[in-house]
Amino acid sequence: MKRSGKVYIIGAGPGEEELITLKAIRKMKECTAVLYDRLVGQGILKYLNEKCEIYYCGKEPGCHYKTQDEINEMIIKLAKEGHIVGRIKGGDPYIFGRGGEEGLSLLKENIEFEVISGVTSPVAVLNYAGIPVTHRGIARSFHVFTAKTANDDSINFSAAAKIDGTLIFLMGYRQLNDITRKLIENGMDSKMPCAVVMRGTTSLQKKVIGNLSDIKEKCDNANMTSPCIIVVGKVVGFNQQLNWYEKKPLFGRNICITRSKNQSKTMREELLDLGAEVTEVHSIEIENTASNLEEYINKISEYDYIILTSVNAVEVLFDYLASKDYDVRKVRAKFAVIGNATKEALKKRGIVPEIVSRKHNGEGLFDEIRGYLKKDDKIFIPRSENSRKYIKEQLVSLGLSVDECFIYRTVPGKLYDKAAFENADTIVFTSPSTVKNMIALFGEKNIKKKSIIAIGPITGRELGKINAEYSTCSECSVDAIIRECLNSDK
Repeated sequence: MKRSGKVYIIGAGPGEEELITLKAIRKMKECTAVLYDRLVGQGILKYLNEKCEIYYCGKEPGCHYKTQDEINEMIIKLAKEGHIVGRIKGGDPYIFGRGGEEGLSLLKENIEFEVISGVTSPVAVLNYAGIPVTHRGIARSFHVFTAKTANDDSINFSAAAKIDGTLIFLMGYRQLNDITRKLIENGMDSKMPCAVVMRGTTSLQKKVIGNLSDIKEKCDNANMTSPCIIVVGKVVGFNQQLNWYEKKPLFGRNICITRSKNQSKTMREELLDLGAEVTEVHSIEIENTASNLEEYINKISEYDYIILTSVNAVEVLFDYLASKDYDVRKVRAKFAVIGNATKEALKKRGIVPEIVSRKHNGEGLFDEIRGYLKKDDKIFIPRSENSRKYIKEQLVSLGLSVDECFIYRTVPGKLYDKAAFENADTIVFTSPSTVKNMIALFGEKNIKKKSIIAIGPITGRELGKINAEYSTCSECSVDAIIRECLNSDK
């Protein structure tokens, strides 16, 4: 009989992908199966290991994909099969998240579980809207209600209206009119400040400010929809002064980056810091074929030039040499590279390239290097199996001795959640492969609906094959991509 696994009931925070705890990330990497909710930010799923089984258990308003009993049964079933199960929930599992019910169901089955707290939405969402839940001399307490049933007697509005603190209502946008009416009927000033924040901490965040008497009309005019958080109290008055998030230059933007997972980190973090939400579609993955270097490793010291056309080529080559205890001091070759990113990757390995192409393509590198070459020079090009043959062909046409080795190949990546792509307004393409693979995943029509940024002319030519409109970066670098995102419209 298979031994039962373990369950982690995980709070993933309010939606912004970095508002998740270090412990949650660490445990998610251990999970072999996860069940996640609708309000879990899509960026959270990237922390899962590649072999993890993923199940969606979202609950849309008025439509439950799975009932709570069905969710409980599924968690139990997976745990009994021996899985390390992650039950990932928006916010905190114990704040209107029904995490307690799930814990009790596991207890009955004698299944080990652990609860990992999350940043709760009533605090974080209002923070991102410029509203502190407490403030000295204005609100010394805050009170959180689930407002799903605000039209019955589940909330004591007589007591709530007299509380000298901030009132926060979750899951109650449909009951907004009942909430404001009952607070006024029970003695609260109809001019008491009130705000409604929709999809807080994400690119879809929208905020409406008013008072108890007019907030419903203002929300209707603004086409607000669930999920929303309703806040009542004098702290709402700070929403402009403390409005740090909505002032960021990329606030309201959802930018889809299509690089492989290990290449996305720097770009993602810079976009997040500028206020964007980032959708990651790892349309390509890197498959290491460095074992092909075996027949060249003893010849590396004989080459006069080594050409590296990408960061991946740098990483794969030098990681392989290190794994073989190869002393790089034996390398006498001068290095030629395409782009600043490749140059910086090489510098991290302790080598400054002799030649850096000013144009970020093979043509540019060939134009740069040809003036350096002598007729007896030996050249080595460790590269991707999928990349262009242009540089080798041009060098051979000059009568030079050229060896090339395919040290990696790009393969289509995996997609965790196709629906996440729908909210993106901009796509950044970093190579022809990313274009081809994204078209395969989503179709030409859906790609062309978005604002498109191409990292260079070769990537642009691939987009031209589907007659897509796009802008091109001035150079092949993360900084150039960021500048283009700042200059482009949704």
